[in-house]
Amino acid sequence: MSGIARILKYTAVATALAACSISTASASDKITIMVGGINKIIYLPAKLTENLGYFKAEGLDVVLLSEPAGVNAENEMLAGAVQGVVGFYDHSIDLQAKGKEVESVVQFSQVPGEVEVIAANQEGKIKSPADFKGKTLGVTGLGSSTDFLTQYMAAVSGLKHGDYTILPVGAGNTFIASIQQNRIDAGMTTDPTVTQLVASGQGKVLVDMRTADATKKALGGLYPAASLYMPNAWINSHKAETQKLASAFVKTMKYIHTHTAEEIAAQMPKDYYAGNKDLYVSALKASMPMFTADGRMPEDGPPTVLKVLSTFKPQVKAAHIDLSKTYTTAFVDAANK
Repeated sequence: MSGIARILKYTAVATALAACSISTASASDKITIMVGGINKIIYLPAKLTENLGYFKAEGLDVVLLSEPAGVNAENEMLAGAVQGVVGFYDHSIDLQAKGKEVESVVQFSQVPGEVEVIAANQEGKIKSPADFKGKTLGVTGLGSSTDFLTQYMAAVSGLKHGDYTILPVGAGNTFIASIQQNRIDAGMTTDPTVTQLVASGQGKVLVDMRTADATKKALGGLYPAASLYMPNAWINSHKAETQKLASAFVKTMKYIHTHTAEEIAAQMPKDYYAGNKDLYVSALKASMPMFTADGRMPEDGPPTVLKVLSTFKPQVKAAHIDLSKTYTTAFVDAANK
């Protein structure tokens, strides 16, 4: 073999090895997603997708992290610590009003799945949001979707923000403790916490937004909530990865609609049951109607969310919101073909 031929051979081998290295690195790059409370049933599709092996089936290395409130998860994304958030779609609109462009890639739910729960000792005293005056209301975090929805319900009932007190109390055990310790008179939370409070007699449901009909009654329309949202810039520069994420999650949404609550619960970590699997299954059954069948954004949903936010957020009301930039159906459409 001549010297030139040998050089060409080694160059070709080196190029092939480099290409293989690049391909391997690309395939093994981690995508980190922050979940606004990973054990909440509203965000169940995140952990379920992981446990069903759908991320790996798409060739993805996805790391799921958890923050107690969606607003904390949002902040992690804006800081560049994570690539995406499993949280409420309404943050996409709120952030656009602040000059930040993020969009929902997969829509997990068509309604919030949130419930306004009153402490048992407030029964008869708080009969509607109009009775929030002078009360302390629990939310997961300031600037969270529970904060948004609480302020909206108070505003349309004729109350000003100073008429009541908003207290961030997190979710799950910290929310329950806040009820038990009389730190809050009422608060907004999700399952399985709602079912736990009602079953124990410590809480009563005031406003239920776990079904389409109840949500339309409370908010005037569908309110698409739990979603995978990501910065538009990252999506545009990582379309292949985004498509794989969407395909994995769409498989999960179809799984949810073709399996029972018992079968779905069996796929979840046992610590999510909080020591009572039957209660968890019961909570899951109550929340199942909120999930979309295919990951698509309901067409009439975004205008309702914009209406709700602009009711009490002057910044959103004053902004020229382009709803088409707050979500995309391109990836779920491709996944559903």
